[in-house]
Parts: sequence; structure tokens; C-alpha cells
Amino acid sequence: MKKVHSALVAASILPLAILATSTSFGDDGDGEWPEGMSHDPEPHSPSPGGLEALVRAATAQYQDPEYAISMGYEPGPCVSGPNGGAMGVHFVKPALLDDAQPKVDEPEALIYQPMRNGRFRLVGVEYIAFEGPAALEGHLLHYAGSPNRYGLPPFYQLHVWAWKPNPNGTFADWNPDVSCDAFVAPPM
Repeated sequence: MKKVHSALVAASILPLAILATSTSFGDDGDGEWPEGMSHDPEPHSPSPGGLEALVRAATAQYQDPEYAISMGYEPGPCVSGPNGGAMGVHFVKPALLDDAQPKVDEPEALIYQPMRNGRFRLVGVEYIAFEGPAALEGHLLHYAGSPNRYGLPPFYQLHVWAWKPNPNGTFADWNPDVSCDAFVAPPM
């Protein structure tokens, strides 16, 4: 599993020091969150229960990406969709990648949307498992075969759009309402 960890980190993690010099976190710069969103732990509640509500409760403390970094999550590049939309910036916690089955309260990746002013807003999470089939609270994780664009062995993943509604569905990979347009990669 060490090879998997190294490959994932090498493929997707930006140096924290560079990112920290060019990025800040929070609202979109005008002191207000966009309509329907806030830094409140429950900016929307499309479903009263289920996995989405469990994820919101388990990840409320990660609204501030700096806190996520302090807890071992490492930011990576912004992932745009092949046909529109995006996933956003994945903050991956390498220590969790060795888990055989994901746990609601320990998502392997937190997903943030880059905002106009360089800040980030938590929009969802991704659960990742390298053994399968894998499930989380009755939801099967999606299989990603190999070879893949990440250079990883086959794995299982599930996105949960707990903090920003996804018109394609709570568990769809790509969210058409998320964009990487505001992401500014740090200079190399």
C-alpha cells in the first residue's frame, strides 16, 4: 500500500508551502457567502437524513481548509470535468489511504471549490478504498479500473456532495455547479 500512497501523493499533491503563499481560505471576498451558502455547518439540507447528513455532521469542522491541513490533509490540483463542471480541489489525507473500508467520519479526501479571491469553500468529500467491493452506509463505491489517469492500481471511490448541491446527484463524480476557473496554480 506504500506504493499506492506514494503514487497518489506524487500524482496529485501540491507543495503546501507554495500553496500557502498564494492562497487564502473562507468566503469569496465580499464578506458574504453566495446565495444558499454560508460558512455555517449546514448551508443547505436537501435531505433530512442519510449519508449526506452524516457527512455534513462528520466534516463540519473542515469548513476552514487551514484546519484540514493542520489535521493532515494535503491540497492537490483542481480537477475539471471532461464534459463540463468539476470536482474541485482535493485535500487528501495520505494516512487514511491504507484503510480497507472507508469510514464516514474519516473521508480520505475533502473537496473544496476555488473562489474568485483565491479562497476555498468546502463542497464535498471523496471516500477511497483499494480493496473491494467497498460500501459506505449502504452505498457502493464506484470502481475505477487501471490503467487510469492517476497512475494508480484499481480502486473504489464515492463522492458525496454534502456541502454544495449537485444537479447530477449527491453521489455523482462531476458537479456542473463547481468550476476550477478561479483556481490559480502556484508558480513552479
